[in-house]
Amino acid sequence: MAACSRASLAFLFLLFGFSVAKEIVVGGKTDAWKIPSSESDSLNQWAERSRFQVGDYLVWKYDGGKDSVLQVSKDDYANCNISNPIKKYDDGNTKVELDRPGAFYFISGANGHCEKGQKFVVVVMTPRNRHMGISPAPSPAEFEGPSAAPSPTSSATALQGGLMVVGGTLAMWVF
Repeated sequence: MAACSRASLAFLFLLFGFSVAKEIVVGGKTDAWKIPSSESDSLNQWAERSRFQVGDYLVWKYDGGKDSVLQVSKDDYANCNISNPIKKYDDGNTKVELDRPGAFYFISGANGHCEKGQKFVVVVMTPRNRHMGISPAPSPAEFEGPSAAPSPTSSATALQGGLMVVGGTLAMWVF
């Protein structure tokens, strides 16, 4: 009976235990919220290489007296419209929860900065289906506007999927 309980617990861990909320510093460094010096320095390039899950937090470190972070709609992102943000942050130490799957659009609130490339899109993965393992990330085509970041990719999905198969096989063997 104890072996059955341990196996069941291990299976539940494999099924549900991989989603741990993270605090992610935007751009991977504290001084990344700035006008990019080149396309390869764009925060969209960074976002393409990252994986974002529901419950994660984005963290910005910047001079709140000189800049701000605006969460905006897709259209306002595409047009660099700073006049109607969904949310405005200007404290210099901003923390935003990614509380749903889909696209989140961020631009600088400083005049002219967005037009010079200080903006990025984060695509948050759809939460796992409790019965089928991991759901795919939303299609970037659903969210793309000019300079939108495609869905982040990672080998973590393959690892998680493989572990789910192992966990499922283990559970079927035990029961």
